[in-house]
Amino acid sequence: MSNWILGLTGGIGAGKTLVSNHLSSLGIEIVDADVIAREVVAVGSDGLNAIVKHFGNAILLDDGSLNRAKLREIIFADLEQKNWLNNLLHPMIRQNITEKLDNAKSPYVVLSAPLLFENKLDALCDHSLLVDVPVEVQLDRTTNRDSVSTEQVKNIIAAQMSRDDKLQKAGSILDNHREIDLVLADVEGLHRAFLKQAKINK
Repeated sequence: MSNWILGLTGGIGAGKTLVSNHLSSLGIEIVDADVIAREVVAVGSDGLNAIVKHFGNAILLDDGSLNRAKLREIIFADLEQKNWLNNLLHPMIRQNITEKLDNAKSPYVVLSAPLLFENKLDALCDHSLLVDVPVEVQLDRTTNRDSVSTEQVKNIIAAQMSRDDKLQKAGSILDNHREIDLVLADVEGLHRAFLKQAKINK
């Protein structure tokens, strides 16, 4: 891959989107693993067809799209089914990601992925940036934003790599438990550093 790639990650509710939107406004292309994960199971996709074949039509909503809530319930309760789903979708997602990273035209490109380390997508990146907040802030923000129970958010956080492990792995860390102006000023400082890195590596 010829492009300089920044892996952007953060647990649920950490504020990864705030950072990727700001970098996007500075002219940097964002490859969003979540968006790609939705595309590979869109109506008519090979991914969705394989899921329906495996789980039956009950896994669909009335409009023929994937019932994500139902699928999430199944895979959180059954590790075997979770592994089956990961083995199906991860190669599709990774191929799609690498194509988009290769085709990016901005000075550097961001791979935004909540499970950057868990799914070893950091191996595709030259540097990683972790958007970090305390776990209780993740809980507050996500329950308020998504109208879900604290229990459900705790389960999602538990399924992700621990905050400590992410802090160990990250190349750079952005503290997002502060005034937004301070956070965005730091993002711009990091952006300037990444531009320099990308230029050196051209």
